Amino acid sequence: MSSQRTLRRATLRSTPISDRTPQPLKHKSPETPTGPNSSEAFSAEPASDEEKLVDGPSTPPRKKVKIDSQASTLRGRASPVTLDRPAGPHSTNAPLRTPRGSRLVTYTPEVLNSSPSKTGIPRPTTSTSQLLDQACAHLIQAEPRLEPLIAKHHCHLFSADGLAEVIDPFQSLCSSIMAQQVSGAAASSTKNKFINLFQDDVKDVASTDNPNFPSPAKVAPCSVPFLRQAGLSARKAEYIKGLAEKFESGELTAAMLINANDEEILEKLTAVRGLGLWSVQMFACFALKRTDIFSTGDLGVQRGMASFYTGKKAQAKAKGGKWKYMSESDMLQHSAKFAPYRYVQCQR
Repeated sequence: MSSQRTLRRATLRSTPISDRTPQPLKHKSPETPTGPNSSEAFSAEPASDEEKLVDGPSTPPRKKVKIDSQASTLRGRASPVTLDRPAGPHSTNAPLRTPRGSRLVTYTPEVLNSSPSKTGIPRPTTSTSQLLDQACAHLIQAEPRLEPLIAKHHCHLFSADGLAEVIDPFQSLCSSIMAQQVSGAAASSTKNKFINLFQDDVKDVASTDNPNFPSPAKVAPCSVPFLRQAGLSARKAEYIKGLAEKFESGELTAAMLINANDEEILEKLTAVRGLGLWSVQMFACFALKRTDIFSTGDLGVQRGMASFYTGKKAQAKAKGGKWKYMSESDMLQHSAKFAPYRYVQCQR
C-alpha cells in the first residue's frame, strides 16, 4: 500500500498542472430516498458555496413572481386584482373602489355559486381576458364590413388591461359633472383645484387613478361657497355636494352599481341632480365597463353610424329642433344585430 502511494505522488510531481484532470467528488448514496415524493428532498440543507464551485453550476433559482401591485378587497377580503375574472355584457366588469377603500367585483364566489334569480346578476358568459375577442367575433359575424376597422383600431377599454382598471365611482361621476359644457383643459384645471381644496385630508381619501381625490365623507359637509373656490359654478358645486351626500348616506353605493342591471343603473343615476342620460350612459360604458349601453343621443355615435351606413356626414334637423346625423329609430334598427356588444361597436 505504501509503495502505491509513493508511486502516485511521484506521478503527480512529474505531470504538468495543466494536464491534470480533476476528479469528480464521490458522494455517498443516501440511505433514504430523496426524490420529489420524499420529504427528505425538501428538508435537505442547501449546498455551501464551496460545494457549488466543486460540483459545477447549480440549477438557477426560481424567479420571484411579482403580484399585481393593485391590491384589492373583494367583499371586504384582501386579494390581488387578477387580469382574468368572470365577465358578462350586462354586468359591471370593472372592479369598483368603495369610499372606505375596499374593492368590489361582480362575480364573487358567493355569486357564482348562487342562482341568478337569487342574486339578480346574470351568469357570466366569458372572462375579462376573452370578452373583447368574443365581442369582436360577434360584431364581425353580424357585419363583416367591420372586420378591417376592428383590425385597425384596438379597443383598450374592453381589453383585459382596461377591465383591470379599478374605478372610484364617486370620483368618476364628479369628474363627469365638472366636464359638462367646458373644454377638456378647463375640466382638468377645475379637477386639480378641487383636489387642492382637500390636500390636508389626504389620509382620508379613497381614490384609484388620483390618490388625492377626496372621499364623499369630506365633500358632503362642505358649503357650496367653499366648493366654488375650485372654479365650479354654483350649480355644479350644488350637484357635487348632493352627489357626495347620496354616497355618504348609502343611497348610492358601489354595491348597487355592481348588482343593478342596465336599466336600473340609468334610472337611479339620472334621478341624481346634475346627471343627465348621456352622462350616465358614458359612466356606465367607460367606468363600469358595460358593453351594451347604446347612446342614440351621442353625436359621435350618430356621425359614425351615418358615415358607415349612408356615407353621409351632413347633419339633418330632427323633430324638436335638435340636430342629428341619423334618426334614433334608424340607429336602433341598425344596432340591434350587434347586441349585447353595441357599445364595443361604437368604439370603432
